[in-house]
Amino acid sequence: MALQPAAGVRDLNPREVEGNRRIADQLAAVYRLWGYQEVAPPSFERLDTLEAGGGIDGRELVRLASDEPLGLRPELTASIARAASTRLAERPRPLRLWAMGSTFRSSMAEGGSQRLHEQLQSGVELLGAKSAAADVELMRLLLAAVGKLGFQTHHQPRLLVGHNGLLSALLRQLPEQQQHPARAALTSFDPLALAQLALPDSDRMRLCNLMRLRGDPEQVLYQLEQWLGPVALIAELGEILAAVAPAAKRLGVQLQLDPSFQPHFALYDGLVLKLVCQGQEVPVEIASGGRYDALVGRFCPEPSEAAGVGFGFDIGAVRELLAHPLESHSPVLVTYGSPQQLGEALDQLEALHQAGICAELLSGACANQTEAESLGQARGCGRTLWISS
Repeated sequence: MALQPAAGVRDLNPREVEGNRRIADQLAAVYRLWGYQEVAPPSFERLDTLEAGGGIDGRELVRLASDEPLGLRPELTASIARAASTRLAERPRPLRLWAMGSTFRSSMAEGGSQRLHEQLQSGVELLGAKSAAADVELMRLLLAAVGKLGFQTHHQPRLLVGHNGLLSALLRQLPEQQQHPARAALTSFDPLALAQLALPDSDRMRLCNLMRLRGDPEQVLYQLEQWLGPVALIAELGEILAAVAPAAKRLGVQLQLDPSFQPHFALYDGLVLKLVCQGQEVPVEIASGGRYDALVGRFCPEPSEAAGVGFGFDIGAVRELLAHPLESHSPVLVTYGSPQQLGEALDQLEALHQAGICAELLSGACANQTEAESLGQARGCGRTLWISS
């Protein structure tokens, strides 16, 4: 019998489980305040749903052995978009939904063996609204959640913002056969691949500058306007970021515009987001998302409602980043000196419970109070209640 969990997963101890639950509850409280309602998408779906129209590489899906082509969900968005367009189709738009649950991905380890990954996610989806106001709402909601979680200055929270439309407009200036490899080189930050493209030196230099272009939104938008001219998308993105900037500044979140940034999954066709914090050694991605109108359009028969924007938090990453002790959830240990006092000990235990105090009962009598307190410390209890004879 194997004594270790499968590669890619880990056992969580009670403190880690409690930490996950607390973070999930904090996020849920923010979502509800903003009018979002909870849904529970299934853990497995048909593969064509999970692949999200080619936005998710089929090699990353964890496939199930079944009569139908099924797999475990690698993220929550595609399942929620499908449900919104079918079971929730009659509800008025926009739909504001949130969900939490485990997601599963597959990757290839060194040596060619398959490795599975499990992640606990919590996120929101705003469906049926194509306006810039919906993008602003999503970003402000993300910032509100960051404020609730209690990140500190040393975490250096940074919200990276990109836009598929901007990147596509920049790439359209290249010969058609070079647009796809140029996009791949930019989004993977691969200067060597960029240098090998069959392009004039002027185009290659511009792409190199674009790869390094990120930072203050106003300055980046100004540079993009020099390259593209005064296009409507630049003005719209400027208005979106201006509506978000005051909240980001108030919460100590750096707002950074990065035209070549793309999330891991290619679900998105508009605004894209990634929230990054500084870990002990390297930056840690704790949330990502964006606009995915085309994905909703795969399920939705009404073109005017084919719109969606959302984000998801990696709860485990947030827990490990914050890593502060839980507030006094250490229980009281109720102990007693003789078996005849068990009934009295149980009465005391229930009295503590009625007062809302976490308490547990020692399973047997102790010789003395010193032994009882020693057992309480060993169990991690906050204090020991001794019932003497």
